[in-house]
Amino acid sequence: MNFADIEDQYAGYDHAAVLLQSIPYDGTSTWGKGADQNFQAFMDAAYNLEWYDIETDSEVYLRGIHVLPAIEESSSPEIVYQTVFTRTQELIKTKKFLTFLGGEHSISMGVIKAFYQAYPDITILQIDAHADLRPSYEGSPYNHACTVYEASRNANLIQVGIRSMDLSEKKQMDLDRCYFAHTMQGNDTWMDASIAQMSKRVYITFDLDAFDPAIMPGTGTPEPGGLDWYTTLTYLQKVFSKREVLGFDLVELAPIEGQRASQFLAAKLYYKMLSYKFEIQNCDGSKQLHHHSTQK
Repeated sequence: MNFADIEDQYAGYDHAAVLLQSIPYDGTSTWGKGADQNFQAFMDAAYNLEWYDIETDSEVYLRGIHVLPAIEESSSPEIVYQTVFTRTQELIKTKKFLTFLGGEHSISMGVIKAFYQAYPDITILQIDAHADLRPSYEGSPYNHACTVYEASRNANLIQVGIRSMDLSEKKQMDLDRCYFAHTMQGNDTWMDASIAQMSKRVYITFDLDAFDPAIMPGTGTPEPGGLDWYTTLTYLQKVFSKREVLGFDLVELAPIEGQRASQFLAAKLYYKMLSYKFEIQNCDGSKQLHHHSTQK
């Protein structure tokens, strides 16, 4: 099944500038389940996307999006972590733009480690409702509540949208690089401030519960007071235009039976992020706008 029902010539591995790796793992989530069942819902929603993006005046699918076989490992959090880490190391060598769809947020741990080992100067941008900074949780350091603890010790971690955490996590947190949701309301100064703290290269880990549950109810741990759609897009457009984004993941989509809005938001966000990556002004000032007349 091709992403967004694009033609085979744009979905083949050799042509594709973008790889999409699904990791349908939901072994450590502690409340709402279902993130391991999201890929088909995501792909069904993507099937109904328009290929043309109004904002960037582009059709980014022409760059090529190849869907890889899923990483099905689920035997233990430790083995999932190691499997994802090893696989991501291999994918980085392809020099293609890497994207990942979880699964719960713990799948990002192995991905992030592979990126900061390959690019020691990288910034990890976490967009999330939860701090995810516990060194260990429920007996494992590979729990979803520990997702960015290693990154906080090994990379430049910037956290955006945080509005739920345990007091113990404050000890692990760089408060100068954490943008709490309640301080972000009513202003956009946090956007440029956070970008100024980023190194040239960035990897984005995006937990969909960063959005307000009014527009993103289909997630395992919804938190009130989240981001809205256009604020998020404005920020992402700035990040992609000012920094070199090397890849991203979207995690924690847990579809609700009979409701399609959440998976469509995820698919639309995925396509938007690709459009920003390839079709807006680059961090080096060059333009990559392409105009096409292809109709779906």
